[in-house]
Amino acid sequence: MGLEILAGRIVAPALGSSVYVWGSVIGVFLTALSVGYYLGGKRAATHASRESLSAILLAGVGFTALLIVAGEPLLGFFAGLPIPARYAAIPPIIVLFGPMTVLLGLLSPFAAELSQAQSSGESAGRVFALGTVGSIVGTFGATFVLIPFLSVLQAELVFGGILLAGAFRVAPAEPRAVAQVGLAACVLLAAALVGVYGVPTPANVVHEESTRYSELRVVDDDGVRTMFLDGVPQSAMYTDEREGYVFGYSAYAHIPLLMTEDVDRVLFVGGGGFSGPKRFLEEYPNVTVDVVELDPAVVDAAYTYFDVPRDHPRLSVHTMDGRRFLKETTHTYDLIVLDAFRKDRVPFHLTTREFMALTSSKMDDDGVLFANVIAARSGQGSAFYRAEVKTLGRVYPHVYAFPTSNTNALQNIELVATKGEPYTEAELQRANEERDIGLDLTRQIRRYQRGESIPTDDVPVLTDDHAPVDRLLDEGSGQRYVITGYNGTTDRARLGPRAVSAASVV
Repeated sequence: MGLEILAGRIVAPALGSSVYVWGSVIGVFLTALSVGYYLGGKRAATHASRESLSAILLAGVGFTALLIVAGEPLLGFFAGLPIPARYAAIPPIIVLFGPMTVLLGLLSPFAAELSQAQSSGESAGRVFALGTVGSIVGTFGATFVLIPFLSVLQAELVFGGILLAGAFRVAPAEPRAVAQVGLAACVLLAAALVGVYGVPTPANVVHEESTRYSELRVVDDDGVRTMFLDGVPQSAMYTDEREGYVFGYSAYAHIPLLMTEDVDRVLFVGGGGFSGPKRFLEEYPNVTVDVVELDPAVVDAAYTYFDVPRDHPRLSVHTMDGRRFLKETTHTYDLIVLDAFRKDRVPFHLTTREFMALTSSKMDDDGVLFANVIAARSGQGSAFYRAEVKTLGRVYPHVYAFPTSNTNALQNIELVATKGEPYTEAELQRANEERDIGLDLTRQIRRYQRGESIPTDDVPVLTDDHAPVDRLLDEGSGQRYVITGYNGTTDRARLGPRAVSAASVV
């Protein structure tokens, strides 16, 4: 079970971590274990011995070494195959984890055959009880110890070391068996050295780590520093003399300031590199900013590499789930910025009617909600965006959409929902001319759409009871994703469940 949880983390940078990926992991592991149990049951009576148990465990060590050395290249190979994204995770999981899991499935029937219990029933019960306890330890250990505190390589070495120790424990006390264990230890050590030194980190990678939620990488490229989570760009800033936003969609978060007169407190759900919070602190000296970010490592990276002030008197950072924070906070907000969605991973509990009602309850009467989603404007790839428009419309009286690109490719589409009076495009342009909010949003306002003009008859209202977010997102898998820079130019990258490891924005 611990290996199963680690498998989900290993494949996430290349294939995402949608429900389809996790379903593929669980399905492949259960299938492989069943095959191992069946084969082990047929062979246990004639092949079960201490030598065979040791050999199975040592073979597991060998597969662990192979996973360390060849796992990333194999994932890259499979990610490039023309397989429908819903099923794309199945082949690499079979190749990387199937044989090892079949082998581990042999252990239980072999161990039951060798058990000294007085009856076969008692023997099987004892072995499977111990196996279940091991699964419990592996699940909790991987979830709360290995993944939060170790890199993927280190976690793989821990699993390899456990298998090696098990082989040493059951191996007969004879020179040949000891030599086999020693050879396996050398193979595992060699794989570890290849994992550490064999694939050098590119010079432009400033920082990388396995957090408890994702693979985090900070990359410098041509005067731009970008934070990637599982290969998908999340935030960026200039490291040269240029100023302003790198990602054009960030500027749209200022449109709500044209819709409400007095903004004193702003909440960002999703921190990343804190591009928006930093700009709000710089531009609006009377605004207090709260940021909720689930991953503490992302917050640490923002402090260290993205010039986020640690002790700013108007900035409060909370490392917790955004919905939980909103339930517990006693503050009310003039603006809530929801920027926790990714193309391939959307926390469904932040999309539902119940969550939107919670945001409304934490806003002032003229408060505004801003949500950044990634979708096509219409047709294939637009279902989640249109479902979110429909859901917002069940809570907020006025909903607006601002696509960031003229194409119908996947793009950032900014949703704005208000509780106050409606605004026309002309009124927003007039407010843009009359108010000084630090940015000229003329071009952005031209993207204006009313929520009523967006067709939503074929998509559901998302609720806590029924939010098929993964299914709605799936139709956009593999489509081109257009990233728009602040000046309106674009850079195209193929992102999605098969995310790129780097991207540039112009």
